[in-house]
Amino acid sequence: KITLKKISSLLLLSSGYHNEYITASIDARRGFSFAGTYHNGLEIKADKYIKTEELGKVTFYSRSKNRLWTKGEESGNFLEVKSIAIDCDKDTILIKAKPFGPTCHIGSTTCFNEVSNRGFVYELEQTINDRIDLAEDKDSYTYKLYNKGINKVAQKVGEEAVEIVIEAKDNNDDLFLGEAADLMYHYLILLKAKGFKLEDVENVLKSRENGPRRPE
Repeated sequence: KITLKKISSLLLLSSGYHNEYITASIDARRGFSFAGTYHNGLEIKADKYIKTEELGKVTFYSRSKNRLWTKGEESGNFLEVKSIAIDCDKDTILIKAKPFGPTCHIGSTTCFNEVSNRGFVYELEQTINDRIDLAEDKDSYTYKLYNKGINKVAQKVGEEAVEIVIEAKDNNDDLFLGEAADLMYHYLILLKAKGFKLEDVENVLKSRENGPRRPE
């Protein structure tokens, strides 16, 4: 019997049978679920997993086509693989992916009609993390600043904070917004350097939502 579990706000599906398994795909940037697919047979499981790794694009087994099918091979709406994990019972594969266009065949973002409240800033955070962790471009500004250490990163955030205060006292909206963007960017690098994520800060703000008011 297939049971549905909700773990860390991600839809994961698990099966009690060793020759049956589920693939769940989620957005690596925004955290919501794209789709879940259920299959029977270890050969299909292995072939699908291998092809997904080889192509770097999420590949499913299509029952209607009766073959392996790479999401987006007709529409161009691929799911670019960012990471793959297998659960402890080895009956669930969790794929984090970056979407290129709608995921569902009806044109919606997900097959679960989920609405994400995570916008571009979360995507930017993931981009920053990728540049640091993957180290594909060691000449990038982000990578070099991060590797100068926490003191240098914190100093840069301080400089940007001073600059936004200065611009706030003037009347040039473009300069103010530009400094605000610079501050946000460097703040995300500082969060990374401290081992935190934007979501951690969000949780603190949520915890204060119904708390006592601060003295004015």
